[in-house]
Amino acid sequence: MQRAVSMVAYLGLRLQALPSALGRPLSCAQDVLRRTPLYDFHLAHGGKMVAFAGWSLPVQYRDSHVASHLHTRRHCSLFDVSHMLQTKILGCDRVKLMESLVVGDIAELRPNQGKVRELQNMGSDVSLEVVDNGLLALQGPTAAQVLQAGVADDLRKLPFMTSAVMEVFGVSGCRVTRCGYTGEDGVEISVPAAGAVHLATALLENPEVKLAGLAARDSLRLEAGLCLYGSDIDEHTTPVEGSLSWTLGKRRRTAMDFPGASVILPQLKGKVQRRRVGLMCEGAPMRAHSPILNMEGTMIGTVTSGCPSPCLKKNVAMGYVPCEYSRPGTPLLVEVRRKQQMAVVSKMPFVTTNYYTLK
Repeated sequence: MQRAVSMVAYLGLRLQALPSALGRPLSCAQDVLRRTPLYDFHLAHGGKMVAFAGWSLPVQYRDSHVASHLHTRRHCSLFDVSHMLQTKILGCDRVKLMESLVVGDIAELRPNQGKVRELQNMGSDVSLEVVDNGLLALQGPTAAQVLQAGVADDLRKLPFMTSAVMEVFGVSGCRVTRCGYTGEDGVEISVPAAGAVHLATALLENPEVKLAGLAARDSLRLEAGLCLYGSDIDEHTTPVEGSLSWTLGKRRRTAMDFPGASVILPQLKGKVQRRRVGLMCEGAPMRAHSPILNMEGTMIGTVTSGCPSPCLKKNVAMGYVPCEYSRPGTPLLVEVRRKQQMAVVSKMPFVTTNYYTLK
């Protein structure tokens, strides 16, 4: 089994495909949305399509958002995440490229053709190839059981964040990665675009599997404490501020050769001004951009993501506060609909994660 090269799903980074990616109809007009290989499949199954990051994707199907959320936690759901960019980094200097972009030893692949050209101009052997594949996420406690019926490989030997190429329900050339964006056990399947509908249809034949859309995906990832890139983290957020220090490779900490080392290393020693925290409250749900205040009523931060938790029957959120307010159990105020309500800093994940690891 190969160590997965992409940690996109685990970190919750939302990536957009390059304009020429996946050979799908594009337009210069901003109101023309890109379509995944499953677009017609979604319509046939009652998908309510919405615009998301330049793509037309299902926000939900015939079942309610809450029903889809709970089905994923109890059984398993199938998500179309083909809007996520899939790339291959090629050449002798591929590691050099990735380590110029990220802080870890095993780096996520991120689209940055400018950096590729820069290294090429310096004489480096590196190139970037966009993969013309769909991407399906099968998530939930019964996901492995469902998938095992369609593969010859023993999925018990495929732990979290590892991957292997295999035939899946008759579709060859699929890369199956044990990962996801829900906090549950599951896989993401990179499938040749021509086989995406066949694979989705085969998976849905199992009564354990139901389709789920963006609404359930967002509430599931929030319960699991996973970030949405552009909301909870962005290019101005450090791993320490974002409570993602685990992404910093040990070797690179020692070498001090990762991007932003001069800022991040002092933060690791405690010199950080703000941190991403979990918040929990009752009453009206907290939403992105809601002000966070201390008990004296002074604004100290902002909510970056928030929603009612279908599992906990409480409102959960995440946001940034000064370090002195980041301890779990700290009482705070959140302004919702121009009214202040009590909130408390809470540990994340809000719901226990169930990633599959070898014992």
